Amino acid sequence: MPLPRFLDIEYCQTDDTVFPTAMSWSLEDGRLKTVVIAPEDSWIPEDGDLGDIDLLYLEEQGVPLIELARELHQDLPDQTVFTDGMDPDEILVDLIFTAVSMEAPFEIAPITELITTSDTDSLEDRRRQLLFDEGLEPTQSENCVYALLLLAREEGLLED
Repeated sequence: MPLPRFLDIEYCQTDDTVFPTAMSWSLEDGRLKTVVIAPEDSWIPEDGDLGDIDLLYLEEQGVPLIELARELHQDLPDQTVFTDGMDPDEILVDLIFTAVSMEAPFEIAPITELITTSDTDSLEDRRRQLLFDEGLEPTQSENCVYALLLLAREEGLLED
């Protein structure tokens, strides 16, 4: 049985904008990939106010959107990719692929479609507890994907 795939996106949200800043996803073998995302110029508000987001860091360290799109096409073709269901992940994925005039190679679904034995609140509580137990920062996308992998393992969907 193929391993379920998971995705989480960090993002900037202000009164004027929302856009992705980093993304993590799991691969078929359970490994994780994480990238910082170089923003599209059109995503940046005219006043340049991004709150506590370091635009220079994103521009210098971020992966260009076309490279990210190609990598996602390579890693997640024709997949259902599960998220925690708490963030505007579909909007963020649409922003990425619209910017490069491509279709997303995967469908996004909330974790509740994979783990049907618990409701959203119970799964979120378990996910947060796993992050706490592992000493992981809940705002980092790679940690969130790791917690989703741990949840899937608890449910018997992954082998140890």
